[in-house]
Order: sequence, then C-alpha cells, then structure tokens
Amino acid sequence: MMDETKNKLSRDADVLAAMAADMGNYLDSTTLFWRLGPTMPQMTLGGYLMREHRLLGLKGLLTGYEQEVVETAVYNFNAALAERIVRFEKKAEQAVGARLRQWEATIKDYQLKQVAVNYETAVEARLMIHLLLEKLSLPPYQLPAKQAQKVQALDAVLADLWAKGEFIWPAEWAKIYPTKTFWWLYGEPEA
Repeated sequence: MMDETKNKLSRDADVLAAMAADMGNYLDSTTLFWRLGPTMPQMTLGGYLMREHRLLGLKGLLTGYEQEVVETAVYNFNAALAERIVRFEKKAEQAVGARLRQWEATIKDYQLKQVAVNYETAVEARLMIHLLLEKLSLPPYQLPAKQAQKVQALDAVLADLWAKGEFIWPAEWAKIYPTKTFWWLYGEPEA
C-alpha cells in the first residue's frame, strides 16, 4: 500500500504545481471547473486545497524534490490569492455551493438506497467543502453562514445513516484526518 500512496502523492504534487501555476488565470475567469490539460484533472479550488492539505500533512512521505515542488506551488497559490482576495472569496463560495449540491445528491442516494457511487471517491466533495469553509473562515475572508448551516444539516442526515468503521483511505493518511473533525472518513453510510 505504501507504494500506491507514494505514487498518489507524487501525482498530487505534479497536479498541485500545475494548478498553482495557473491559479491567477483561473481566479480571473468566470469558470468554476478549469481545464489544465489532457493528462490533468480539472482545476477547482476544492481540488487544490484537498491536495495541498494532503501533501503538506504527509510531506515526510515525499522526496526532497517533491517537497520543493509543493513549497513552490503553495507560494504561487498564495501569491495569486494576495492580489485577488474578492475573486477568491466569490469563487470559493461558488465552489462550496457546487460541492454542497454534489454532496447532498450523494446523501440522498444513500437515503433512498440507490447507491451506485464509490463512497471513498464521493466523500472527496465533503472534504473539499470542509477545506473551502476552513479557508473562508480565515481573515480577510468571510465565512458564508448559510453554507456552513447547510453543511451542518447534511452532516446530521449523514450521521443518521452512519456505520462507524475503519479509515477509508490509505492508513498512512489517517494522521492528517483526525476522527473528531473528519468523522465521515471513518466508516460509511449504510445503504
């Protein structure tokens, strides 16, 4: 499993660098899902923050070169944001809204027992929501109260469906996702 994790983190470092390099153009655009290229996933703020959180938290698993790539990407991301505070805030709120709709649909599928999704993948939307709202809670941004309330309501529904279990992603990652905060990564909804 460790080789799979290292390969995933190495790929994430490359994706993070590509996202950070194009972040200024992305924030200046009206596009929420930005094409980076044929071999890259679409860029979103949530996708960037998810990878940044994972890579910074697990930097001990990265090579020296990969650590440099991540540090440069984080610097480039922060430089792009420094000049675009309002644009970031607006786009982050749009991103939260899009991910909330996606997450709500996943939870409804579980409620209706019409689950055809892989929870390990679907829960990335919930993680992105968490990280976006966390970023928006920091100055100079303003946390959107309605969106935070919507997350709480969806979490309450999910809790009613919840079957507590093991950490759903590679075991090496669990240290950066504490159970108290990321409880929805320790088990899955009952279908």
